[in-house]
Amino acid sequence: MYDNLLPVANIIQSRGRLLSLAQPRVMGILNATPDSFYSRMPDGDHSVLLHAAEKMLHDGATILDIGGASTKPGQPLIAADEELQRVMPVISAIRKSFPDVWLSIDTYNARVAQEAVAAGVDIINDVSGARFDNAMLPTVAALGVPYIAMHMQGTPQTMQNDPQYTDAVTEVRDYLRTLADECAAAGIKDVIIDPGFGFGKTLEHNFQLLSGMHTFRMLGRPILAGVSRKSMVCKALHVNPDHALNGTTALHVLALQQGANILRVHDVKEAMQVIRLVGLYNGEADFN
Repeated sequence: MYDNLLPVANIIQSRGRLLSLAQPRVMGILNATPDSFYSRMPDGDHSVLLHAAEKMLHDGATILDIGGASTKPGQPLIAADEELQRVMPVISAIRKSFPDVWLSIDTYNARVAQEAVAAGVDIINDVSGARFDNAMLPTVAALGVPYIAMHMQGTPQTMQNDPQYTDAVTEVRDYLRTLADECAAAGIKDVIIDPGFGFGKTLEHNFQLLSGMHTFRMLGRPILAGVSRKSMVCKALHVNPDHALNGTTALHVLALQQGANILRVHDVKEAMQVIRLVGLYNGEADFN
């Protein structure tokens, strides 16, 4: 749809494996936390997440994103030790049961990133854009794995305290351009960019970013869209996260039309259906 923009690098490499992003991929969310805004692990019961992982893979997920630190608005940062206690058993169980799956660790701690990769994780997903831990970029570079670089204004504790932009699309895009350059300078070869929907943005900012997300292709990096059951759905439709699947599906259609390469989702089956239908609409999928 936006052929005048730079082509996006559509292959990432990790741990001796290649993953093509020429067709959109689904990343399933696995929250090893007691306090995430939706879909959390109760009382440290790792079997719940193992069963969830199995279902997500059956439904078509390519990547599973494991997080041990909630970053919902108002949430304080946690120490690496607490995060590791939550995620390491989950990583080990999933890697043992599903040796070929691509795993991502959702963390802002460089130590967690390092130990997670040693346990079998393929991708680092850092909501802080390396602002919470100065060791993050050199650590990821040394590990030789892809890095998801996200934009956030403020911290989880402060990000929704009256976020301000003169031009949200331009400012977020320029921030991610600079961050991607810093990643490259540190030696990180594969960078995926994430506009950070809901992280220091009002409802209006979120929709401005979504409508302008195609311009992020000028950065030449794969784009991740994380809108699943977030406030931009809930506030717009006056629903809670439990009733936000229909709105999420609508936004996934728009995100794909805007050039998203990865959808980070709670509901894999429905996201895969969106990818199928949008692919048929765009003439990029087989009708058989």
